Amino acid sequence: MSLSPPRCGQQAATTSAAYRAAGVDIDAGNRAVALLGESVASTRTPNVLSAPGGFGGMYAAGDLGADTALVASTDGVGTKAELAGRYGRWRGIGTDLVNHCIGDIAVHGARPLFFLDYIAMATLEPEIVAEIVAGAADACRAAGCALLGGETAEMPGVYAPGAVDVVGTIVGAVRRDRLMPRPETIRPGDALVGLASSGPHTNGYSLIRHLLDERPAAGQDSLIDALLEPHRSYLPAVTAFTEAGIEPKALAHITGGGFFDNLPRVLPAHLGARVELGAWPVPELFATLVDWGGLDDSEAFRVWNMGVGLVAVVDEAGAAELAGQGHSVIGAVIDLTGAETGRVVLEGNWR
Repeated sequence: MSLSPPRCGQQAATTSAAYRAAGVDIDAGNRAVALLGESVASTRTPNVLSAPGGFGGMYAAGDLGADTALVASTDGVGTKAELAGRYGRWRGIGTDLVNHCIGDIAVHGARPLFFLDYIAMATLEPEIVAEIVAGAADACRAAGCALLGGETAEMPGVYAPGAVDVVGTIVGAVRRDRLMPRPETIRPGDALVGLASSGPHTNGYSLIRHLLDERPAAGQDSLIDALLEPHRSYLPAVTAFTEAGIEPKALAHITGGGFFDNLPRVLPAHLGARVELGAWPVPELFATLVDWGGLDDSEAFRVWNMGVGLVAVVDEAGAAELAGQGHSVIGAVIDLTGAETGRVVLEGNWR
């Protein structure tokens, strides 16, 4: 973390008092750093060179190899943080943050090396910061990824009271000959295989909160549990592909924009995707939200992942192997004829 203690007695105390009156408590920042120290230390890997409290995190990259590519991504958890705050469920937000970013680089074939977080609010609450970082550390340890550093910011006048903003950056590595997607290998008829999500992950929560606010809070405990379930990490599943000898042609992380915006990101411009509704069981959580909102399929499958958080583009043999692992074949790559209204076509019925 970038916060450091004041250097000298009376002057520091006077400055801190004036700053505190303006809405920024340096002592609270230092307390937050102290609380999260154990979590950060628990993620340390042999490549980490820096000690906590420095200006920057240092990571030894000499063993990565000359043919290695670095893959980086930055993302946040959106307004899921507000819902978590209503129920004091902050630890899962840290896990959400890391696993979302892991998904964004895993689809390129990369394994995570290190992660940095950014947590901001109007009035710093050290215990909230510590819980979020503890959740991030949980996910980092599971992925063998170092929580290398981050920033905690107290910004009165920028953030509304009680609001928390959580953002993270991840850096991973992959051999250049293992990078994905491989668009030149994708053909019409290749299968789309869906990997289950653990819920909405980090997307569509502005609509979710709106739908919740229209209904009585009583009796919603199990629904809230499902909505705050942390983002699944897809790193173990992608690793299992390799161990089984499966080489996906592309992987798509179904994040903001759902199927409609994310599948085209990994396909050549002349190809599209046919998604067969009913090919996988849509969890009851999504059915409830769709019913509450009166959404048609074109909107529902753009707002939420609808139970599929990652899609693999594979050949017929790969599809059979993945189906044997318990994943669902949910559609196929199609040649665009010009008659389609978009690059992703929904067919069938899931309701």
